[in-house]
Amino acid sequence: MTTREKKKRNPVFIIILLLLVVGGSWFGIVKYRHSLKHEETDDAQVSADISPVIPRVAGYVSAVLVEDNQWVKKGDTLLLLDDRDFRIRLDQAEAALKTAEGNRQSAVANTQAAEMGTTASKAALNTIDAQIDAAKVNVWRTTEDYNRYANLIKDHSITQQQYEQALAAKQAAEKQVAILQEQKNQAGKQTAVLHAQSTATAEQINIAATTIRQKQVEVEAARLNLSYTVVTAQQDGLVSKINVQPGQFVQAGQSLFSVVHSDHVWVIANFKETQLNKMTEGQQVIVKADAFPGHEFTAKVASFSPATGSTFALLPPDNASGNFVKVVQRLPVRVEFTGATDSLIRKLRPGMNVSVDVHLN
Repeated sequence: MTTREKKKRNPVFIIILLLLVVGGSWFGIVKYRHSLKHEETDDAQVSADISPVIPRVAGYVSAVLVEDNQWVKKGDTLLLLDDRDFRIRLDQAEAALKTAEGNRQSAVANTQAAEMGTTASKAALNTIDAQIDAAKVNVWRTTEDYNRYANLIKDHSITQQQYEQALAAKQAAEKQVAILQEQKNQAGKQTAVLHAQSTATAEQINIAATTIRQKQVEVEAARLNLSYTVVTAQQDGLVSKINVQPGQFVQAGQSLFSVVHSDHVWVIANFKETQLNKMTEGQQVIVKADAFPGHEFTAKVASFSPATGSTFALLPPDNASGNFVKVVQRLPVRVEFTGATDSLIRKLRPGMNVSVDVHLN
């Protein structure tokens, strides 16, 4: 009986219980005071610019010039596609361009010839007009001679032969005027034809010039497609796992691998919507990475997503159908590192887990 009383009076249990109560209370108070000035989440990952390597033309891979995890600079050649088909298309386009240029030169020559023919025909018209004027003068002279001889033949002052010669000269002069007039009409028609030909050939020059421009565009397109057979890096970074081999046929727009721009990383922290009440841009942030325990990265709140993460999901929830269950949503918050001299930032990789502690102002 005495032993039991001693056990009941043993203060160790009471002391331990008091310590637990005091410790729990102290921990609760500290956490509560901390929560008033901090918002934390471990639903956060490191992010970076990831540039997919996508060929712009389809073809067979002739060479892969990089390896997994290799550092590349912007403009470095990553892989080559077989360019023989593209070179043939470029040669065809250049040959078509030369043909179009030849057609234009031919149209120019034809236009010049037609213009020269028109000029010559107009000169011939002027010559015929002069001949007609001379022939009309001859008609007037022979007509006057005929009239005189017609009066003289009545008095038998001249012979019949002389009268007939005057009549013949008059008729010949009239016929000459008619012939020249007909030649003028024909020359006028020929001039009109040549002018129409000149206009048509001039239009052919415009058509040929348009064709040349079209062929030039085709040449540029063929040359551009040829340049696409050399796939280059669009930014500095590390090459991801390469999922393509020489001899493989790739489609235009097919994602082959990626280049990760690890020099500039940031954090995407997914805070509950109930944590955003006091959070604003520019607030100080402490980031802890699971890969580097005990190290704290300094950062700041850069921006807030315009919508919750579920909104951008492949199949966003449709709360208007079925039974509704309220779920606390999370909003992605971008956190930018501010410790430019922290060498460990370069060792962070996209997808690494981190915890974020926002210091509320």
